[in-house]
Amino acid sequence: MKKIEAIIRHYKLEEVKDALTAVGVQGMTVTEVSGFGRQKGHKEQYRGAEYTVDFLPKKKIEVVVADDQFKEVVDTILRTARTGQIGDGKIFVYDVAEMIRIRTGETGDTAL
Repeated sequence: MKKIEAIIRHYKLEEVKDALTAVGVQGMTVTEVSGFGRQKGHKEQYRGAEYTVDFLPKKKIEVVVADDQFKEVVDTILRTARTGQIGDGKIFVYDVAEMIRIRTGETGDTAL
């Protein structure tokens, strides 16, 4: 099993969620996060004063999928979250040693 974490632009969340559901992802966890990468934030003006916004709002999507499905899920996120601009985000893929469904005690792929 693989755990996929994707940090994406906040306004791309619905599009990515719909695309992942269409390829068979049955559940996901979404967290509001903020951060910066190479763009180092941006400058804004408020009432004539300029200030720097260091941390930009993002969404973090976490899904766990079977090994044979992870490539399709990563490709789907890449395709739907990409705008081509700096700040599109990152995808991280981790191996999952074990997964247990709390309600039933099922383990491994059956717990997905």
